[in-house]
Amino acid sequence: MDNSQIVKVLSLGYLEAIAPPLSLQVFEPHEGRKRVYRVLPARSVFDAVFGNKWKEAKEIVFLSSDGYRATVPVAKFAGHEAFLAFAHDDGRPFMMVNTLQNNELVQLGPLYLVWDNVNSEALLESGASDMPYQIRAVELKSGDSFPKMTPPQDASSQARRGFVHFRKYCASCHAINGEGGTKGPELNFPVSVTEYIQSGYLKRWIENPQSIRYNTTMPGLGKEIPRREQVIEELIAYLEAMSIAKHDPAGVP
Repeated sequence: MDNSQIVKVLSLGYLEAIAPPLSLQVFEPHEGRKRVYRVLPARSVFDAVFGNKWKEAKEIVFLSSDGYRATVPVAKFAGHEAFLAFAHDDGRPFMMVNTLQNNELVQLGPLYLVWDNVNSEALLESGASDMPYQIRAVELKSGDSFPKMTPPQDASSQARRGFVHFRKYCASCHAINGEGGTKGPELNFPVSVTEYIQSGYLKRWIENPQSIRYNTTMPGLGKEIPRREQVIEELIAYLEAMSIAKHDPAGVP
């Protein structure tokens, strides 16, 4: 897709023909161990599907069957090797037990975005945030993907940093004013999460959701994230700032 317009609908067989598959070992942050996948080089797939247009875009959005919506800067694909996994190398069912989601058994196909991360400190620190599975569509975005999610002009610097964190770690699952993923609940409209969860409990919820709700599959903020406590405080500052910037998802920004 290109700015919500369908460009091509492709089969796995077609993708294998344009980007010959290979085996790749990655560190699997969803399991905390190394895995070997059968993969297609992402750049080769993008070149074949979008031509040079993907290099001129601002972001690439991966839409998943479970409502997850990962938005990855094009610059990350220029700086790191990404791949689209379609099978385990050993031929077993393309599934895994996601330890970040309370050991939920999840299907990974049709496609799963992985990175050549074993020897990359930066990629290892980013955890699973840019590794969506169950990918059903890929979309190029040239402009601002989240105008209704942007904090007010008078928001504090802490809230603005929180916005950056929210986009990186939270927006794939959660929406603000209708913008973001649909795997988790909307957090701002019509009532902000800060208006019905006390700040102390909200902090605990972000740190460790299972300490608040038994058997939830929501993952806590990754423990590998640098300055994690500060990031959580800035996320809450952003959510508080957005509580007075509600926009009807059905309306204009």
